[in-house]
Amino acid sequence: MMGPEGIADPHPYLEQIRAKGTLVKTPLPWVTCDHALSRAILRDNRFGVRSSARIEIPELLQKLANRVPPPANPADPPAMLRMNPPEHTTMRRPVVSAFTPRAVNRLRDRVETVTEELLDALPSGASVDLVEAFASRVPIAIIFEMLGMPSEDQEKFLHWGEAMTPMLDVGISWRTYDRAMRAAQELNDYLDQHIERLRREPGEDVLSNMIKGGDLDHYALKANTSIIIGAGFETTANLISHAVTLLLTHREQLDRLSAEPELWPNAVDEVLRYEPPVFITARSALTDLELAGVQLPQGAMIMLSLAGANRDPAVFSDPHRFDIARPNANEHLAFSSGVHACFGANLARMEAGHALRALFARFPDMRPAAPPRLRSQLTFRGYEHVPVELGRSVGATSSASIEN
Repeated sequence: MMGPEGIADPHPYLEQIRAKGTLVKTPLPWVTCDHALSRAILRDNRFGVRSSARIEIPELLQKLANRVPPPANPADPPAMLRMNPPEHTTMRRPVVSAFTPRAVNRLRDRVETVTEELLDALPSGASVDLVEAFASRVPIAIIFEMLGMPSEDQEKFLHWGEAMTPMLDVGISWRTYDRAMRAAQELNDYLDQHIERLRREPGEDVLSNMIKGGDLDHYALKANTSIIIGAGFETTANLISHAVTLLLTHREQLDRLSAEPELWPNAVDEVLRYEPPVFITARSALTDLELAGVQLPQGAMIMLSLAGANRDPAVFSDPHRFDIARPNANEHLAFSSGVHACFGANLARMEAGHALRALFARFPDMRPAAPPRLRSQLTFRGYEHVPVELGRSVGATSSASIEN
């Protein structure tokens, strides 16, 4: 699945796994594409995340890896991504309040303003890369505001995010790893300075509140700031890119959205189901247990294919069909479930729903300029480039007309 064919379309391979059973043993971990089993595992306190993203490697490679300085890695403790309750609960509490429905609703005006500014900057009739010019710009602007960061530093973060995202994938090359760790070190140094500035001059942003709360030490603040950036940025950028690509290749669905704009929230959920921004996740057995008729020892790892679960025919009829009016589209597992459910889900839905509706309202004649190019990653599955011809601009759209 990490080869060119698997990156381009992994679903035939996922269907091969599904055909072998509910829980399938591979040369590495167990794997499931079953929706019910995946949801149950994510909610079962007998399973947890691994305390480290690292796996056993030959001694020589370990010596080389040990020479790399250890910046605040979002894939290692004390980041929430690698912690289980009760420590995870303590770590998550001061962060999740920034992503409640009420908190997200307060950001709506800012999302509308950022979206309109970005659309105004797009050249009518020209060809642009929608990832670089729009899909990545909306979420990074909002996250910067939430973390009290100066907007002029957004370019640095876009570079660091692109370099660091592969750290959460499997089977990356040494060159990719080295580039990612260099970017992580630069981010680490930046956050050192930014956190110290907020200690002296705190604001009303999420990071200032975390600092004032005093529950997290300096390293934990940095690691979990990286998680916030990932939760609020990477998933939303991928969601917007996937949505644009799907709607441009399913024009009948886009026409229906034009005629029935009330379907936009459901359309966002269908994009999440059809092409989840986070493709896979994993859980480990915290004790010896039986699962789906299989005896698993403590420590056994199960890879959960969120993409496979989202196309489980037992839950979704005609699962390989993209349907913006699908009645149960919101039953997807794109944002995981249980204690590690993505706390950026509400923000991602709101940002993407507004940004997409405004984009297609402004450029109704937009069409592909060239085939989009996917990143060579499975964990965070998204587009590196989405070239489009914008077509005519119909001018600014009032926020009232694009309310979700």
